[in-house]
Amino acid sequence: MIERLLIAAVLLIVGFVIYRLWIARQKGIVNALVCIDPLLCDIKPGIPVIVYFTTPMCIPCRTQQAPTLERLRNEVGVQIVKVDATENPSAADRWGVFSAPTTFVIDGQGTTRAVNHGVADFNTLRMQ
Repeated sequence: MIERLLIAAVLLIVGFVIYRLWIARQKGIVNALVCIDPLLCDIKPGIPVIVYFTTPMCIPCRTQQAPTLERLRNEVGVQIVKVDATENPSAADRWGVFSAPTTFVIDGQGTTRAVNHGVADFNTLRMQ
């Protein structure tokens, strides 16, 4: 029995480490894209931006993430770049997006601060 618990713990730790490495890789890719990606050509410098990947079939995107992002835009003043991953699959590939919703938080200097896979709540996005 103890062997199974140890194996499960090791698998969880390995999975967590792989996930964190994946996030670090995505941040590095996005940091390189900030200056050249066509998705970000219309953003105002010095103002944080959230790049938000969604799909038309994503119910949490419409019911949870979109209202949260709208509230964030109104209260905090961040820029929101919404990307439909089904209409623009090349952008989703460039950014390493594999699920919707996915949000990338980029500060005013162009540095990626966070990557969120799944719904991110208002307080989480605001802190990021």
